[in-house]
Amino acid sequence: MAVTDADQVRNDVVEAALGKLDLDTKARLLAGQDMWSLPAVPEIGLSSLVFSDGPIGVRGVRWTADDPSVALPSPTALAAAWDPALARRAGRLLAQEARRKGVHVLLAPTVNLHRSPLGGRHFECYSEDPYLTGAVGSGYVNGVQEGGVGTTVKHFVGNDAETDRFTVDSVIAPRPLRELYLAPFEAIVANAHPWGIMTAYNRVNGVYMSENAHLVNEVLRAEWGFDGCNVSDWMAARSTTGDILGGLDVVMPGPACVYGAPLADAVRSGEVPEAAVDEAVRNVLRLAARVGILEGAPAVVGEVPAPVDGQALARELAARGFVLVRNEAVSGTERALPLDTAAGRTVAVIGAAARDARVLGGGSATVFPERIVSPLDGLTAALPEGAVRFAVGADPSEELTPADKGFELRAICRDASGAVLGTGSLPTGQVQWIGDDLPEGAAYGTMASIEVVGTFVPRESGEHAFGTRGLGAFGLAVGGEVRWEGVQRMGNEADPFEAFFGAPSERTRVTLTEGEAVEVSLTYQVPDVSALPLKAIMFSFLHLGPQRSADELIAEAVEAARAADTAVVVVATTERVESEGFDRVDLALPGRQDDLVRAVAAVNPNTVVIVNAGSPVELPWREEVAAVLLTWFPGQEGGAALADVLLGDAEPGGRLPTTWPARFADAPVTEVVPTEGRLEYGEGLFIGYRAYEREGIAPAYPFGHGLGYTDWAYESLEATPEAVRVRLTNTGARPGRETVQVYLAPTADTVERPASWLAGFASVAAGPGESVEVEIPLPGRAFEIWDEDARAWQRIGGGYEVRASHSHGDTRLTATLDL
Repeated sequence: MAVTDADQVRNDVVEAALGKLDLDTKARLLAGQDMWSLPAVPEIGLSSLVFSDGPIGVRGVRWTADDPSVALPSPTALAAAWDPALARRAGRLLAQEARRKGVHVLLAPTVNLHRSPLGGRHFECYSEDPYLTGAVGSGYVNGVQEGGVGTTVKHFVGNDAETDRFTVDSVIAPRPLRELYLAPFEAIVANAHPWGIMTAYNRVNGVYMSENAHLVNEVLRAEWGFDGCNVSDWMAARSTTGDILGGLDVVMPGPACVYGAPLADAVRSGEVPEAAVDEAVRNVLRLAARVGILEGAPAVVGEVPAPVDGQALARELAARGFVLVRNEAVSGTERALPLDTAAGRTVAVIGAAARDARVLGGGSATVFPERIVSPLDGLTAALPEGAVRFAVGADPSEELTPADKGFELRAICRDASGAVLGTGSLPTGQVQWIGDDLPEGAAYGTMASIEVVGTFVPRESGEHAFGTRGLGAFGLAVGGEVRWEGVQRMGNEADPFEAFFGAPSERTRVTLTEGEAVEVSLTYQVPDVSALPLKAIMFSFLHLGPQRSADELIAEAVEAARAADTAVVVVATTERVESEGFDRVDLALPGRQDDLVRAVAAVNPNTVVIVNAGSPVELPWREEVAAVLLTWFPGQEGGAALADVLLGDAEPGGRLPTTWPARFADAPVTEVVPTEGRLEYGEGLFIGYRAYEREGIAPAYPFGHGLGYTDWAYESLEATPEAVRVRLTNTGARPGRETVQVYLAPTADTVERPASWLAGFASVAAGPGESVEVEIPLPGRAFEIWDEDARAWQRIGGGYEVRASHSHGDTRLTATLDL
């Protein structure tokens, strides 16, 4: 990247500032001063640099709903739009949110690949394809940084599953490491010039990524030219000498960590050259200069972009990411979607997830939006009064979850005498205070107890269950009566997220009446955390409403569906199925949801199923229903966007960013559990659609698949080694958008490669009867492999079939190239 005058000024200011710092200050600057920030150094005009999660919204430095955040759709949904320009707009909105919250660096995007559908953070990653991931990730990074906020592209590299993620050794051969897992990072460095990279917890080929001098210093920096700041994943840094010599600039969180005073001592003892510390500090100061918090250095962005309407963009993004995978004719030639909205027509909305939508994934990506529009909310608002009837049908979760609907809670912190130290609001019954994220007045040293207290107004009469999740001593009261006291001890969980998000414990059951408020309380005895390197308090007050017979609920749903013109069934995963900290064990929908869909479809041929999941799930009834729409985790405006799409006000714009297997047994890569600490990537180059094609397995829906509300005729294809030109016509009666996908397939290969791979794509729009031409560049890398002997990229000549496709399984035109 060419150095501009402003770059030179920033570099000069950085060098001048660096020259004024003593060793202890430099070492301190490389360690977090708390959970989310680096220390200020006033003597050089440096303010404190603030980081924040996460990929779909900017939470800020506190786990609270007092300062709500816009919640965008999950990264799988953003990638499903196949539109880097749209990702760029999302990035600009998140930069706006970050500036509002005083955040300088966003801990995103996550560009690990969908190696296996079992990956626990599959929903937080973009796709199974490195080219698509790199393109969408580049758009996102460009958008955030155009707003003057830094990014940390993560998790570099090989963090493609959650099991034993702190210690697992991802064993990856050089070719797949280069051609698949490093490729998105390389593309983003080249096309978006990110200001930060986050190194992963895991090892790669025996070396922890926080200490991996080969991949960080030699590949990321020397070969690719990355000049940003390399930040550890939280609590990943283990070795003072190994980390600094391995190219790790910043250790988070702090202050108790392997940098700071231990780093200064290592320099004085001769274990670490001071030049290595200087280089890390230089990278931190350069990041500070870029975001505008180093005095005398011009920020990269002097004038921020025009304001973005977060609610409107969240709604647009959701619709653009929805993937319509099935849409059959149910009466004559009319397809199930868009819905017939003629006067008097009725819709049965069925499923617990229709009323209480899951709009985002679990773990560090969690944010607290100002509002959430559920599918039931969205359809009720969009359709005439009386047109919608709701039935629960089947609840995907029969476990207790953090107290939410109907609860108003706060947390009261007390000292040993019972005196109140501070009070904080709670968005749900989940308490997750890490580092200094405590209510004002509270402190770990003086806090003896925390009481989650408030009122609960039941939505249903009957027996309500209450419980706890977390480690420690609790006392639970309902209606002023203590119902349980006891201690929850550590089990065999290896991951703190798994311990926190693990199995909930039911503690009591109380019969309550719909609409009648009751006081609730959960008291937690704060343990001594003084010896912990990271101070944190994590526990939950849980609830589960009255449980009725699943057969009875399904029977009610069947009657509702039988009486309606259309049945819209919403099925979903739960936090116990998809979340950070653990991997999935299968692809089945939880509970009796499959039985529910089959029962409804049996009585109403016009059954539309909405799949509210961030990752693939088995859909064994998919041929029995009229339409299937994948909405991922659709963000705060998901229900409004759903109404837009079902009623035809917007077209479902998504195409699958990952292959959707017909059943779990068909998934080619399912090994996510390490053996003796090693996770062998034995499949090599063959993940996703590459593996399905090699093994001759037909998926339920192929990579790139997605239906719109119009039809397209592909008319001509011209190809050169640099680009392809495709002409197509909208042959339907509605305006629409098509994603043209270009795949390369060697005609007679001389090396081991997949049978075909994505080489380019473009999104085009046209009105009814209109034609459009699009030119799609072919990157030179599309014709190259990593030569393991030469340790270099090698262009492979010979014949190639160029395919202009609607999806990986639907080629419309072909041309030949001879290199």
